[in-house]
Amino acid sequence: MQGNKYLQGVIGLLAIALIVFVGFKARNAWEEYNYIGKAVRDRDMITVSGEGKVTVTPDLAQISLGVQTDGLTVKQAQTTNTQKMNAIIAAVKSLGVADKDIQTNNYSINPKIDWSNGRQNITGYSVSQNVTVKVRALDKAGDVLARAGELGANQVGGINFTIDDPKALQDEARIKAIKDARTKAQQLADEIGLKIVKVVTFSESNGYIPPVYPMMNKSMDMAAEAAPAPSIEAGSLDVTSDVSVTFEVR
Repeated sequence: MQGNKYLQGVIGLLAIALIVFVGFKARNAWEEYNYIGKAVRDRDMITVSGEGKVTVTPDLAQISLGVQTDGLTVKQAQTTNTQKMNAIIAAVKSLGVADKDIQTNNYSINPKIDWSNGRQNITGYSVSQNVTVKVRALDKAGDVLARAGELGANQVGGINFTIDDPKALQDEARIKAIKDARTKAQQLADEIGLKIVKVVTFSESNGYIPPVYPMMNKSMDMAAEAAPAPSIEAGSLDVTSDVSVTFEVR
């Protein structure tokens, strides 16, 4: 008797499971039938753009300094160039620039060629060395330029002001951009009588635009002249975030 009751119980459970399964299948089939031939519900979504901007004062100046030296031999040109460049680097360090903030980005040796009389003649050699200097104390940027010029720098590639760690500012700009997008979406939804349900997709582009400064170059015959430190103005930078947000609406 107990065995029969157990068997009947199992059969009953299987029957219930079968009924539930058939019910789900029927519902899915009905939903598929209901949506056959219908377009994706793009009409229930709106996409808007948003912009966020944070204006700040730069905290880092990047300066390109270099020396180009000519000589009759490679050794002569290298020796003179090395003496000048080492003196410039030492002076820059004495102004508070750390070793990690000075990076050599070019060192080249090239022959000087005379093509007169239809022949190629090597008349000497040119040695060039360039470094990129990061100046964190912006009030020292003018002093760096002045000292480099006094010590023989004849390749000065201008100044680029930037932000050392822009992440927090980018996060702030992104939040502003998202709020801007949501405000626009809410205004649009209100106008057409819809309600915002949720965010469907999100994309972002961001960056900051430094002011452009002209290239500055000193001729070799002026390189040894003492010069007053130029006034360097850092200006401001705009850290921006542009977002595109798609909302589901009903």
